[in-house]
Amino acid sequence: MSDSAIRRLEPSGNFQRHKTLTVMDYESQERRLPTKEERAAKKQQAREDAEKELAARKKEDDAFRANFERLKAERLARESKS
Repeated sequence: MSDSAIRRLEPSGNFQRHKTLTVMDYESQERRLPTKEERAAKKQQAREDAEKELAARKKEDDAFRANFERLKAERLARESKS
């Protein structure tokens, strides 16, 4: 196919050719597998992140529960007065 034929097929403006339609360079597509130490470090980091998130969630839940109980006590006090 000549250059002029390719230019006619290739859209211009906002309709550019998608990256997957271009020629693939398979050498750059090869992924290096992580080492055992890298996998262990990633797993440990994920565990630490999850523990931080759980601690933050527990703190929020405890604050919500305390506020809920306070409001409930105030409501019961108002109801008992009337």
